[in-house]
Amino acid sequence: MTQWLNYHHLYYFRSIATEGSIAKASEKLRLGQPTLSAQLKQLEDMVGKPLFERRNRRLVLTEAGRSALDYANEIFRLGDEMLEVLQDRTPEDQPHLQIGALDSVPKSVLLAIVLEAHKIAPCAVSILEGKGDELLRELRTHKLDLIVSNYPSQAIEGVQVYSKSVAKIPVAVYGAKRFKNLKKSFPASLDGMPFVMPTSHSKLRHDLNHYFKLHGIKALPAAETQDTSLQKLLAENGVGLAPFSEVAGVKEESLIKIGRLHDVHEEIWLISAQRKIENPIAAKLMSSFTLH
Repeated sequence: MTQWLNYHHLYYFRSIATEGSIAKASEKLRLGQPTLSAQLKQLEDMVGKPLFERRNRRLVLTEAGRSALDYANEIFRLGDEMLEVLQDRTPEDQPHLQIGALDSVPKSVLLAIVLEAHKIAPCAVSILEGKGDELLRELRTHKLDLIVSNYPSQAIEGVQVYSKSVAKIPVAVYGAKRFKNLKKSFPASLDGMPFVMPTSHSKLRHDLNHYFKLHGIKALPAAETQDTSLQKLLAENGVGLAPFSEVAGVKEESLIKIGRLHDVHEEIWLISAQRKIENPIAAKLMSSFTLH
């Protein structure tokens, strides 16, 4: 006789395991303790093994219980993923691509990705800018399909993550017109000059510090921000020189290119997480997109 798994029993078991006791699970689920105990007993009778044992008045998972919890977590994670994927449609039922981006990623890079996505298929593209840890949490729960970053992915517990380098862009120093004389004797002319810099936790900042140290240049930080739009605004108003990747969309009429920093590059990465049901546009971008 075929046995069918009662997902309510599995859900209650998972809640008890997560909360650590029937009493706490009962309070969270707003169900009576006798009801929960009965549901757990039915699940244990079905699998033919105890899922918990009592130790010092505490419920501790047995080996079978730990295995069951692993399966339960995966089953409910897949259920959440299924709902998010199937419900992720615009009113016209058109494909939807959700991208997360660090503030420090050049806007021209995001433009290139959006244009490429539209070449793959007509779609709506949503872009969420934020910090790396916030975006990774959104990627883990499938609220994002891709992250655009200037460093490869960190590990995410319980989810396989993939990183792909899509560009390695030279970095140059730009400044307002009053700095145009610095083109002569570049890069030595940068010594003692004020700079609008990326913040200290970014890879580009470390690469710049290494370059300046190697060339005996003392750069004076006048402002620090990861937002490239704000960096440009500050530089345009003469607050200081600013290093940008050469695809950052800097217009020569507002900022003058002082010179390229040889051997300093900004690398751009696409990051995705393993999913049972892939977003086909995101999958295509991960497999074929590169920035020329």
